Amino acid sequence: MSIEKANIELACDTDKGCEAIDIIIKPREKDLGEFMVRRTLPTTERKTVGPWIFFDHMGPAHFPAGSGINVRPHPHINLATVTYLFEGEILHRDSLGSYATIRPGDINLMVAGKGITHSERERPEVKHVPHTLHGLQLWLALPEKDEEIEPAFYHYPADSIPTATVEGVPLRVLMGSAYGLTSPVKTYAETLYVEAHMQEGQNLALPNAEERAIYVAKGGLKINDTVIPEFAMVILTAADDIVVEATADSRIALIGGEKIGKRFIEWNFISSRKERVEQAKRDWQAGAFPKVIDDEEEFIPLP
Repeated sequence: MSIEKANIELACDTDKGCEAIDIIIKPREKDLGEFMVRRTLPTTERKTVGPWIFFDHMGPAHFPAGSGINVRPHPHINLATVTYLFEGEILHRDSLGSYATIRPGDINLMVAGKGITHSERERPEVKHVPHTLHGLQLWLALPEKDEEIEPAFYHYPADSIPTATVEGVPLRVLMGSAYGLTSPVKTYAETLYVEAHMQEGQNLALPNAEERAIYVAKGGLKINDTVIPEFAMVILTAADDIVVEATADSRIALIGGEKIGKRFIEWNFISSRKERVEQAKRDWQAGAFPKVIDDEEEFIPLP
């Protein structure tokens, strides 16, 4: 996705929790024009969780025929985007010539590296009928040694993502290793991304990581005596053997990994170097980024 403002951080309500909890972030909804998102990273309270630096929950957005997602070409540097849908689909095009439709359960990994341009739209056969879009989009800050690598695009179909049932809880290891499974999705730093579906009253022990957070996409959780409401993200401490309990039928996303250093964030640009962000802004204004193949006519101006 593209951000319409230069400053992408949103103010969020936060609460302190028990000894397993650092902070609970309650996102504010952001109107992107055609649909709403709930943003929990970055915020003024917390910028990153492991290498994860951006977390948006899209929708569910219900579109009438003739309407839908229509994100014009825009640039990124020094990061990787990770798109995962619960419902609907997105048509991805980029300046490498990639053309891919992401559907529920797939993982789209776009590595910006030294610079990439992409658009996110819909196939005509989807847009011409009523439809729904619902999912998560996250950004990873690349390690400093990888910030300027060649851009790349990877598409992982749903059936390539490992699944398991742990303590009666069905889950998928989207990135990294957990619960005896390892995802095929490429990583650049130690990265954790797990989706789980819990029934009311079920418990799930969480894998350890240097930094971790849980987002409640549906339902609700409890950690010891602290309640985690729907659409909240709980930033966990380094405590071992943390167990979550579902207070309702729930869909959760666990993210984390190794701690990343300071990053400068402005609009769609993220880098460890402020001067690199400024250079990217100048390059976009000058038309120096490569164009999206077969989507060259439109673009989003620098805010």
